[in-house]
Formats: sequence, C-alpha cells, structure tokens
Amino acid sequence: MNSPASFWGVGTQPPAWLGQGWAQALQAFEQLKLPAPVPGAAPLRFAPEKLQALQQQYLEEARALWAQSLQGSIPSLQDRRFSGAGWAENPMAAYTAAVYLLNARTLMGLAEALEADAKTRARIRFAIDQWLAAMAPSNFLAFNAEAQKKALATQGESIAKGLQNLLHDISQGHVSMTDESQFEVGRNVATTEGAVVFENELFQLIEYKPSTAKVYERPFLLVPPCINKFYILDLQPDNSLVRYAIEQGHRTFMLSWRNPDASLAHKTWDNYVEDGAMAAIEVVRNITGAAQINALGFCVGGTILSNALAVLAARGDEPVVSATFLTTLLDFTDTGILDVFIDEAFVRLRELQFGQGGVLPGMELASTFSFLRPNDLVWNYVVGNYLKGETPPPFDLLYWNSDSTNLPGPFYAWYLRNFYLENKLVKPGALTVCGEKIDLNALQLPVYIYGSREDHIVPIHAAYASTQVLPGPKRFVMGASGHIAGVINPPAKQKRSYWSREDGQFPPTLEEWLAGATEHPGSWWPDWAQWLAGHAGKQIAAPKAYGKGKFKPIEPAPGRYVKQKA
Repeated sequence: MNSPASFWGVGTQPPAWLGQGWAQALQAFEQLKLPAPVPGAAPLRFAPEKLQALQQQYLEEARALWAQSLQGSIPSLQDRRFSGAGWAENPMAAYTAAVYLLNARTLMGLAEALEADAKTRARIRFAIDQWLAAMAPSNFLAFNAEAQKKALATQGESIAKGLQNLLHDISQGHVSMTDESQFEVGRNVATTEGAVVFENELFQLIEYKPSTAKVYERPFLLVPPCINKFYILDLQPDNSLVRYAIEQGHRTFMLSWRNPDASLAHKTWDNYVEDGAMAAIEVVRNITGAAQINALGFCVGGTILSNALAVLAARGDEPVVSATFLTTLLDFTDTGILDVFIDEAFVRLRELQFGQGGVLPGMELASTFSFLRPNDLVWNYVVGNYLKGETPPPFDLLYWNSDSTNLPGPFYAWYLRNFYLENKLVKPGALTVCGEKIDLNALQLPVYIYGSREDHIVPIHAAYASTQVLPGPKRFVMGASGHIAGVINPPAKQKRSYWSREDGQFPPTLEEWLAGATEHPGSWWPDWAQWLAGHAGKQIAAPKAYGKGKFKPIEPAPGRYVKQKA
C-alpha cells in the first residue's frame, strides 16, 4: 500500500509544511478574526502561554502524522464524516482528512487562546466552526473517497444523479433533507381528525374529534411556534402529541398560524398576543362553555402564551388554570449559540429593515437555524445529495423542518430588541404589551416546564431559568436529546429518558436541581399527562359535534393556513 509520501514522491524528511503550517494556521485565523469589539480598543491578542503550548502540540502531532504516513499506515479518523470504508481503503484520502482534523483542532485551540470577552470568543468560535464545516475534504468530490468509490461502482451514474439533485434543490430553494415527495400535509402528516371552527387573519383554530366517550371539563389549547408550523405536534399517529392528549381524554384545540404574506407585513408582537393567543383562549371558552382552560405553549408559542397570560392578569382576568411551557424562553439571559448574532448594531439593522413593515422570508430563518448545526443539517446533505447522488430517506420531522414560514417584520424586530437584546420580560413593568405593563410575578397559576438537555435553541439552563421567574406551583422536567427530538418522544417507542425531582425544590441553578433529580427511562409524556389531568376537572360526556353557536365548522383539519408555503 502506498503512503501519501510516496504518492507525492516525497522522501523521508519531514516536509516543509511542518515548519510553515503553524504560520499558515495563524494567517487563516487572522482572516477569520473579528475586529476589536469596541472602536478604538486594543486589537485581540493571544495568551502567550496558551499560544506556545498550542504551537508545540501542533508540531508534535504533525510530525507524528507524517511518520505514520511513511510507514504506510492509515490514520485513525474519529469523525463520522470520514468513517466510511472508502476513507479507510484510500491512504491519500485518509491522510488528507487527518491533516484537516489537525488543522481544525488547531484553529479551535487558537480561538480558546484569545484574550477577549466571552461573547467575542463565542463569535470567533462560531465563525471558525462555519469555515471548518464548509472546508471539510468530505465536501469535495476531488477528496471524498466514498463519493469517488461510488462513482466508479455506478459508472458515473451517481454523479449524474447528484447533478439532478442539485438542479432540483436550486429550483425549490433549499437543500433537501428528506424525500419531500413522500409527504403531504393532511394526507400523511397532520392527519388527526378535526375541523377548523374559527379563523381570523392571523390563525385558524382547530377543534379535534374526541376519541373517548368522556372528556375532561376543562378544554386544552395548544399554542405552537409561529416559526415553522403546528404539525410538529401532529406529525403521524404514532408520534403525535395532539393525538396523545386526545387519547388521555382532553377536548383538544390547536392554534394554526397563518404563513404571513405582504398583507400581514405590519403585524406586531401585540397582534400575535391579543389577536392570536388571547383570541384563541376566548373562542375555546365560548365553544366549550368552560370558565377556565388548560394551555400549552411550545418554543416561541410559549413566549407568546406567557405574554397573553400576563396581559390578562394585568386586566384582572384568569381564564387559564394551568400552563405548560415546552422548550420556552422567558428569561433571555442565556440564548445559547443564537447570542452570537445579537448586539445593538444587529438589532438596529433589523429594525431599519423591518421595523416599519415588511416580511422576513422563511428561507432566511430556516437557513439560520440549519447553520447552527452545519455538519448535521447542511453539509451532510450536500455530500449525500450531490456528491453521492443519493435521495435522502423519508423522515417526517425533517419534512416539517423544511416547511418554513415567514414572519411579519415589525413582530420580528420588536421580538429581537425586547427579548433577545434587552431581556425585558423578566423585569417587572419594563415591557408594555397590548397596552398593559406586564409582570410575570402576577402569574400564580400552576405550570409544567419542560427543557431538552441538548437543545441548541433554548439551552437547558435557559429553560430551567423559568422556574426562577414564574412564582406559582410548578414542575420542571428535563428530557434527553434536542429542541425537537426531545419533545416529540412518544411513550410507545421507549426511547431516551427524562429527569424529575419530587421534593418540590427549585434551587437557583440547574446543576443544583440535578443533584436531587432522578433519571427515568422512556418518555416524559406520561409524567406530563398525569400532571395535566390534575388540573383538568371532572369528566363529562364528549361533544358530538364541532364548534357551538356561531363557531361552526369551516373546513376539515388541518385547514388552509398550514398548507400555505413561504
């Protein structure tokens, strides 16, 4: 087996790049560095002792790698991008990947050696991570041994198919993460039986058909995020939280947000709170005749729900008897990786672009969220779709993820400033919503708070922070996995686990809470169902028809709004 050295005709002496590589790494880093965080401030500097240690480590690892190549052995590649048999069978490809991984470790080490504030370092780490993800040898046909092997085996058919896939994705405007032809909203996703019983220009309200002879007297309303669509909570029968709630005996309603177009370009946060969540609460009460209901908010839907409850409390009204918050930000102190984008200049730019009107394109939002995990949600599909000519397998969650939604500009700009930048929601009286100064301390209702341990959008510490903000009786549960997979975890699949604490204590930090928590195998849904049943009242006969009075069925679920494309 030829080594990379013999391939290039190089002798046994260490190559020149061992001496030059370190300087080149520094030059590459300089191209990525951000300017000084404050105009006129000193330029960013490295900690000398860290820089020296990193240089020594780089040279030692580079020499060891070169020595290994001279012996004709294949480097060990502890990275799933290079785990295929093609890499192990091709010394040159394996060596290229090993050099890339060494350089990647070095660049990230340089970021850690910076003498800078935490936010500046996070931004530089993010920029380097994006650059490294894009420059991986697996992303290029000339270096990807697996793609080359497949091209030879298929006599070039995989390359032709890859070009077809590329042209298809260019025409649809996004990289295919799944075989989207296998899904259709209302046919095999969002299929729970129901009817639209109310609509306005912002949302449709779906009432679902009960599956039990009796239902709880207090109805249940779900408020999904207006970023993406409601059917993440109703993907398919075996993983539908909506269907699960119905099976537990809850008379269930769902708010389905409209996908904004130019006619909604001036809608604000206040509109989504008052004409959205608050309107839905009132319609559910009118249809069911219940004085109080139970409500659930997911992600941004939870933030909207919290604002609606605070506005209603300020007006002396308490129509919701319990609230569930799934992966929801109330305290925006820790916003995870998204914080790298947020500062006064960025928010001011967005206000100039959208503050007085306009629509933020859904594809821009989708692209931003995908590049938070570039290897998993971008380059993985570039390699599979285009270099290998593969069609990604059908996956309902990724189909939903690609079904993006627009946002009204004023809503988006206001949300960025008042929550992400200034964190006003946790400051009593600092925020005026729907004409009311709101205070989360006024929310004395019982709450169930769920956070996902590996969530990159609502970090688990931020989810736990809601326990310090909401004053009423509460239960906090931490689930395994991420922002979506942690939430959509039906009991029948017996996957993952969750953590709870039974002593009712909520210390200041998540770490302290975890010290007294217990891990349970499987889904957190039964734990939540037991909690919700305790706030649902007595059981009554299930209704025989949708709606009531003036709230008559408009069309079958899932309705028109969810089918509108961005």
